[in-house]
Amino acid sequence: MMLTDQEFADLVDEAIETLPPFFRDKMNNVAVLTAVWPTQAELNAADVAPGGTLLGLYHGIPLTQRNQGYNLVTPDTITLYQGPIERQAGYNLEAIRHWVRHVFLHELAHHFGISDDRLRELGAY
Repeated sequence: MMLTDQEFADLVDEAIETLPPFFRDKMNNVAVLTAVWPTQAELNAADVAPGGTLLGLYHGIPLTQRNQGYNLVTPDTITLYQGPIERQAGYNLEAIRHWVRHVFLHELAHHFGISDDRLRELGAY
């Protein structure tokens, strides 16, 4: 690891703070977490092939799928994985900052109901 846990968390906080207020205000019942590496269960849940990489993961019920019965539920989670992001960024601080923001926005798109297929159509990959 290049960064301490706190330094990585600070980059995640920076990514959240740079969101336009409209999007920050629309985030609902979602917690943004960090972990050093994904677990095998998380890799399996994301259908990551052996030897593949998982930089982040959204888990929850997208805003577009919530209805009046949505209440008293645990928060959705967006998890960013420090080890894979640092490796993807070549352990370069500015590249890590870029990838943290990129991965956060990608997972936040899922919270807003945007699928991976739609993100590909939009050129977000």
